[in-house]
Order: sequence, then C-alpha cells, then structure tokens
Amino acid sequence: MQTLRERLLEFLFPAETDNWLAVLRLGLGLQVTLYSLSLRNDWNYLLSGTVGLINRNLTEALLSVESHFAPRFGWLVDLGTHVGLREETVLSVAWICLFAAGCGLLMGLACRFSAILAWLLHLCAAKSGGFVSYGVDNFMTIGLFYLMLSPLPDRYSLDWRLRISRSNDSRLLGFWRRVLQLHLCVIYFFSGLTKCLGSGWWDGSNIWRALIRPPFNIIDPEILVRWKYLFPVAGVFICLLEIGYPFFIWNGKTRKIWLICICAMHAGIGLTMGMYLFGLIMIVLNVAAFGPGLIRAEGERISLRPQEVVS
Repeated sequence: MQTLRERLLEFLFPAETDNWLAVLRLGLGLQVTLYSLSLRNDWNYLLSGTVGLINRNLTEALLSVESHFAPRFGWLVDLGTHVGLREETVLSVAWICLFAAGCGLLMGLACRFSAILAWLLHLCAAKSGGFVSYGVDNFMTIGLFYLMLSPLPDRYSLDWRLRISRSNDSRLLGFWRRVLQLHLCVIYFFSGLTKCLGSGWWDGSNIWRALIRPPFNIIDPEILVRWKYLFPVAGVFICLLEIGYPFFIWNGKTRKIWLICICAMHAGIGLTMGMYLFGLIMIVLNVAAFGPGLIRAEGERISLRPQEVVS
C-alpha cells in the first residue's frame, strides 16, 4: 500500500500535459487585451492623481494604510517625474505596455515576460483604482499570478515554435494546475456557503436587486417582473451549484455537467448584467483548471469504443 506521503505527492504533482496552460495563456491574453481596450478612453481619467472621478492619490493613501508594498501607479509616476516625464505620459505608456502584454500572451511571444508585465500593470491598475475595481480584477490577478509562475511556454506558443525556450516538466505542470483547481474549489465553496447563510438567495430577492441596480440593469423591468417566479429557483440552483463545486467537479461522472453549469452561470451573469469581462475570466479559469482533462477523457472513451464494420 502507498504511504500517505506518496499519495499526497501523487495528488499534488500529477503528470500533466501543457494543454491547460495553453488554455490559460490564450484566455488571459484575450482577457487582458479586452480589459485594456475597454478602459482606453477613460484610463487617464480614472488613474490620474490630479483630475478624474476619484483622485488616485486618495486611493493610494488608503492603500498605504493596508500595505506599503502593494504595487501602484504612483511609484511609476514618481519614477517618470525624476526623468522628466509627465503623469499623462507615464499612464499612457503603462496602458500601451498592458495592451502589448495581452497581445504577447495571445501570440505566445515572450510568454514569461508578457505574463509578469500583465500581472504587474494590472495589479497597479486594480490597486490605484480601487474604488472602481470589482471582482473581475481579483480573478484576473489570480489567473495572471498562476500563469507567470507556471512552466511557460506551452507547445502552442510562438516561443515554442521559435525554440526560444521549452519546458517538459509534466510534474511541475501538474502541480500548478492542481493549485489552481484547489483555489477555485475554496472560492466556490465559501461563496456558496455565504449565499446559503442569508435568505436573499433562497427567495430570489438578491437576484432581483442585482438585475435592477444601475449600471447592471440592462434587462427591461417588465421582463423581470414577468419572470420573477424563476428567481427563487435560480437562487437555490446557484447556491447548490457553488457549494457543491468542490465535491462534484472532481468526480469524472459529474465533472462535465458541473463544468457546463458553472460556465453557463457565468455566461448568464455576463449577458444579463453586462459583466462580460467577469464572465469571461471565470470561464477561462474553470476551463483551464478542469476542461482539458475532461476533453481528453471523452476522447479516450470514444477511441475505446468498438469500430463499426462497414459492409
């Protein structure tokens, strides 16, 4: 019999291909590119320290109370001031670098550098614009953190084809995928548990408030009133889906349906509330964590079926 230590090592360091890493890289590359494009017109306005909706200096002052080491654009602006660059120029260069990092991830060019640059600049944007950031920024930070530490590049990247660098450590690939899987299980379980503790999800009132609150109220209120009887059903379904995530996503028999339901839930959030980037990042993380193995298992099952005899 295997010892507990051997089982733990086998669980934490399974042999994996880099298919999941390719999904994560491409998905995050698309996410970062769309994120930067969505903020292009308001980038300087939201992150300026002198003008804008909310002064960046106030946000960073409050951030310093929590941590003096959290990355922020104030550091880059101060550095640019010492070499004679204006704040607007520094912020514009930062946006260009973030966009270029997203494109680099999409193409698989300079993967490691692009991942680190995207993580750093996005974290600066999320921290310096803390009053206007929300869940999508947290999950982008998580995804980019795992991506920059994973054994890049994957075999589908330009770096691999150009033979700039290659990694074949299947155990290391398996470790980082396992950590991502466990992280998602913790997130969904406690999110579902928190929802179950209140009555708002059981009677559907939380869904109603979410759909009528500006700026997420993109569905006509008359349509919402007409379908209000479905809100309690949807609320209970979401609670059970999230709290059951760590129990059913590992089982090969239930993984496919759970993954489809989770992705459908996030697609629904994106379409009904206009939170397209939030829906995209959650789908990317889930498919990267649990999708490739499912696809491989389905392919193996199909290949093992008896071939039809053609007469």
